[in-house]
Amino acid sequence: QVQLVESGGGAVQAGGSLRLSCAASGRTFSSYGMGWFRQAPGKEREFAAAITWNGGSTYYADSVKGRFTISRDYAKNTVYLQMNSLKPEDTAVYYCAVDRRRNLSDRYYFPAEYDYWGQGTQVTVSS
Repeated sequence: QVQLVESGGGAVQAGGSLRLSCAASGRTFSSYGMGWFRQAPGKEREFAAAITWNGGSTYYADSVKGRFTISRDYAKNTVYLQMNSLKPEDTAVYYCAVDRRRNLSDRYYFPAEYDYWGQGTQVTVSS
């Protein structure tokens, strides 16, 4: 069992930045792929970014590419999502998730491919 706790959300103006953190319990954190998803009111949960177990590969949704960066700190068992140049359409609850496959599923962009989820953190971007 893996427990995930997100933090770092908040309210920011368009053009601003936030860094989300996802702290994971368990000694096998370094063996798992990790992902960030987001869900806006009335919409389905959508993929934002993912990273393989060793950080060797990262993946991004087209909507965030060039603005968001996913990274991981093995000493802290934490995955980060650095979000720059934020837009009002980035407003959502952001969730981190674990994929027990080291190199992620080929369908890393599908929420159903992930095994554990955090409780989410709210990000609100005003224009």
